[in-house]
Amino acid sequence: MLPVPEGAYGNFFEEHCYVVLHVPQSLKATQGASSDLHYWVGKEAGAEAQGAAATFVQQLQEERGTLTVLHREAQAHESDCFRSYFRPGIIYRKGGLPSDLKHVETNMFNIQRLLHIKGRKHMSATEVELSWNSFNKGDIFLLDLGKMMIQWNGPKTSISEKARGLALTYSIRDRERGGRAQIGVVDDEVKAPDLMQIMESVLGRRVGSLRAAMPNKDINQLQKANIRLYHIYEKGKDLVVLELATPPLTQDLLQEEDFYILDQGGFKIYVWQGGLSSLQERKAAFSRAAGFIQAKGYPTYTNVEVVNDGAESAAFKQLFRIWTEKRSRNRRLGRIDKLIHVKLDVGKLHSQPELAAQLRMVDDGSGKVEVGKAQSLEQCHCQHRADLGCDQSLPGSRLGHPQEEETTLTDVWCMQDLRRQPVDPKHHGQLCAGNCYLVLYTYQRMGRVQYLLYLWQGHQATADEIEALNSNAEELDTMYCGALVQEHVTMGSEPPHFLAIFQGQLVVFQERAGHYGRGKSAPTTRLFHVQGTDSYSTRTVEVPARASSLNSNDIFLLVIAGVCYLWFGKGCNGDQREMARVAVTVISKKNEETVLEGQEPPHFWEALGGRAPYPSNKRLPEEVPSVQPRLFECSSQMGCLVLAEVVFFSQEDLGQYDVMLLDTWQEGFG
Repeated sequence: MLPVPEGAYGNFFEEHCYVVLHVPQSLKATQGASSDLHYWVGKEAGAEAQGAAATFVQQLQEERGTLTVLHREAQAHESDCFRSYFRPGIIYRKGGLPSDLKHVETNMFNIQRLLHIKGRKHMSATEVELSWNSFNKGDIFLLDLGKMMIQWNGPKTSISEKARGLALTYSIRDRERGGRAQIGVVDDEVKAPDLMQIMESVLGRRVGSLRAAMPNKDINQLQKANIRLYHIYEKGKDLVVLELATPPLTQDLLQEEDFYILDQGGFKIYVWQGGLSSLQERKAAFSRAAGFIQAKGYPTYTNVEVVNDGAESAAFKQLFRIWTEKRSRNRRLGRIDKLIHVKLDVGKLHSQPELAAQLRMVDDGSGKVEVGKAQSLEQCHCQHRADLGCDQSLPGSRLGHPQEEETTLTDVWCMQDLRRQPVDPKHHGQLCAGNCYLVLYTYQRMGRVQYLLYLWQGHQATADEIEALNSNAEELDTMYCGALVQEHVTMGSEPPHFLAIFQGQLVVFQERAGHYGRGKSAPTTRLFHVQGTDSYSTRTVEVPARASSLNSNDIFLLVIAGVCYLWFGKGCNGDQREMARVAVTVISKKNEETVLEGQEPPHFWEALGGRAPYPSNKRLPEEVPSVQPRLFECSSQMGCLVLAEVVFFSQEDLGQYDVMLLDTWQEGFG
């Protein structure tokens, strides 16, 4: 192995193999995160070079320990993870490189080559024949003449492809020419006669028309979903490959003394090694994967990822229905760690962005401005609309009446008869499981008004109501000149900020809005389940009024004629009791009686139809899955949604022409 100069990172010669090690640099990233070790195989690399690279990777993996994910990459078929290291793109160079020469010569101007640039989020440049025959209408080509570099954009290329191609062109100039080369762009041949004259002096006059755009060779998305798990073991001198399961996959299928292959439809092969698997099995991981690929008839360039028990990649984990980290698994088996819970201070959200991200809250949910500020909320709204060039009046807004002392910045609409109907502010936070709601939250940040529109969907809402919810949200967004950030919320999965808006007073009733009062009366006995310890985790949901609905870990409100019982389970704590007393004021104005579990009066059980078993085991503290966020670029070709992952991403990856999806496990952002 010979080190590659940092200035040459991203340049790969086709006759060689390369070893690439990526180690997370930030302390946050290293907490339980694994490093990635890749070996890259050029399309002209010999068997001896490939074998040497595989050996080096195995040795490095043994030195670094099990917290290392191994990858095998093939030229032009690299994984998204590998491609994410090299921005703005990868350059494939013809031939090989003598060991006594530099990997990339800088300030070399005696050059004449043609590079074929293609890709979406991850660009690559391949050296091709210096001829018009290499061109097509759908890609980008760079004619590199040393002191002059001409980027030719095919007529079928998108704006984002042109922009990323130009970023790669500038990168080549800066790294290989020290920034001393002129760059020209041919976007329309008719409008760039001087540049076309230079190209024709090198390539000759073009005869005939250009070839059509090359068909996209993206793997079929259905093929990616064809997942199968295989158990690999030796029986005598034979190697047995036993199909074990198809989705939904569960983590308990992976036994720590065994060896498995997870086949993602031939798109990618994962090799999982249990913590108790033998060293001999670990060394045979790549050879077993190669044998599996051959037996399946998959292409030799199929990507292979080898993961160890406890160091699985995010892509591997998310192929399973549920994934629990080892600490949580040990707790389920009785090996309980000591957990220390610290109450988070939501007042620090503005000064600590990482805390805001952890809680998934844009602010503390107060949504208020104080009277007498230099800039009123009305002025902020007007300035915001003026900045957007929007002169439409805001629907349902109270801001046109400055004489009112209204300080709440939340508007709520209920979907009724497929139209949005405003909800009386006295009933904000009182939702019905059979309906859908729009909740418009307005707040200020750095003196500017921001809008957050929640689309809340009840479990019993119909498909027509859900469709009306979405269409009304789009209508509101148009009225606000596209300034609304929309967040879809499902009943029971409300994010902390949504709960914080209602300050612990969110109550979900089982009926539909307006259901009672039309010849029907509300039930005389109703039971409500209160869960949460603070304003951004508390919700109250109506449950069937029977004893089996109770749970010793929580608090319940039993409402019957003339009295409201506040039932405290043995496992609840002081914070839960405090929030329950807030919720009870919303549900009932009747006489309130506190009832401790085990001290219930007979009338309590009579109202619930008699005693019945209910969960009473102590609930273990819930842990948020420690799955790293993932960013995907979205594109639609031939009506099929294609996602290209961007690994180790930053805000710079959000381009103005992109459509991106950020998956944070608890939420998805588009």
